Amino acid sequence: MPAFNEAPGIGGAIEVIAAILRECGATYEIIVVDDGSHDGTFEKVKAVSRRYSTVRGICLSRNFGKESAILAGLQAARGEAIITIDADLQHPPELIPEMIRRWRAGARVIHAVKRDRSGDGLWTRARAALVNKALTWFGGIDMHNASDFKLLDRVAVDAVVFDLRERHRFYRGLAQWVGYEQETILFDVAARESGAGKWSFLALFNLGVTAIVSFTTAPLRIVTVLGMTTLCFAAAVAADTLWSVYQRHAVSGFATLEITILLMGSFIMISLGIVGEYIAKIYEESKARPSFLESARCGFETKKPFREDAVIATEQTFKQLV
Repeated sequence: MPAFNEAPGIGGAIEVIAAILRECGATYEIIVVDDGSHDGTFEKVKAVSRRYSTVRGICLSRNFGKESAILAGLQAARGEAIITIDADLQHPPELIPEMIRRWRAGARVIHAVKRDRSGDGLWTRARAALVNKALTWFGGIDMHNASDFKLLDRVAVDAVVFDLRERHRFYRGLAQWVGYEQETILFDVAARESGAGKWSFLALFNLGVTAIVSFTTAPLRIVTVLGMTTLCFAAAVAADTLWSVYQRHAVSGFATLEITILLMGSFIMISLGIVGEYIAKIYEESKARPSFLESARCGFETKKPFREDAVIATEQTFKQLV
């Protein structure tokens, strides 16, 4: 559960999810990743973890963003199946038993897709629809009403966390990209129990750019299209000029020249912007900085991620055999 400034409701969310998991009859742990909150969210999580041994908390050193918080949780999770769910309970925990049932039946990745977003405001729905359509069009992955509410099998989690090396991640897309047996469950977005949404239009825009640049080079082809458009326009202007000279008429003057310069200038700036986005991402990836830094943990017996423990156990077993 990634959480940012969710102190008023984080305790209740943990209680609700824990009650549902107990009914499923499975061994479980609940990991809350505090993404640099300022309202004491981690203190609330620590208090709950002292009461329940199944609750764990990770506090990031600052606000790295939801994608990094999800990655931190996936790295720390030890289960054979991992569910990612928002801390505001807008993702209905009641779907968890059905997710587990489908996973036990053979599905490796289960996506919860929004069917009704009436719980969100009109502006929230409009900007989310705009970003999702852009991602679907350019990214080549179906992002229609997609969400971060998912169940991933251990195989899929290891692929996302350890095999995919990029620093700038888009979890919703990566969960589709890894493949394996995938299924979809529809859900209606519930109203927030407390607090307000944390996504601004700028944050959504940045996430959209990251997702598009990470998943496709299609925007670079726009540069070629703009160049061809400019060429066609220039050919039309040249033909008009030559025809005017041939007819001994006055050649189109200031207006034509102004329009041509403005059009070409706009296309050049758009092209530079698109290329610049890809160069910026290459620069960010080349620095190889970690996606997040932790400042504290609670409820963990060890800090080693799941796969590292498995590797160590395998090496010890091999040494004993030798």
